Amino acid sequence: MAEGMTLEEQAQAAQVFLQGLMAEFGFDATVETRTLDEETVELAANGDDLGLLVGPRGSTLAALQDVTRTVVQRQFPSKTDRILVDVAGYRERRAAALQRFSQQVSSEVIETGTERALEAMSPADRKVVHDSVSAIDGVVTRSEGEDPSRYIVIAPAG
Repeated sequence: MAEGMTLEEQAQAAQVFLQGLMAEFGFDATVETRTLDEETVELAANGDDLGLLVGPRGSTLAALQDVTRTVVQRQFPSKTDRILVDVAGYRERRAAALQRFSQQVSSEVIETGTERALEAMSPADRKVVHDSVSAIDGVVTRSEGEDPSRYIVIAPAG
């Protein structure tokens, strides 16, 4: 936990910012906080027609998360803990889709014996794929390239 402030204080500051932002955009949305672990809090905005805040492939959501972190860091100049932002359950749906996709690609790699490079992904999406594939016997993953073009290769094990 960051010195001089609690995770709850950081979450509250982020929640106030996000609620204000939603109001400025004219969205009728609620923002709830959930502590994921001792150093991570997630803020979830829920309401109707929030797709604008997700953007193509979550790009606007990633920017919204960065801005929210910056606002909290300005209020708490010492180190801040991890602050995650989700809109309309996007991150959960994205993770489930990535898990299904990585399992399908892993099956193809096992069947053909040929490695397969995936498209460039965010660090969070790469983590989902690495974690999902690590539970599958017969395949391994590695990341290649440099951000923002970093991608995963799923390859036969051994």
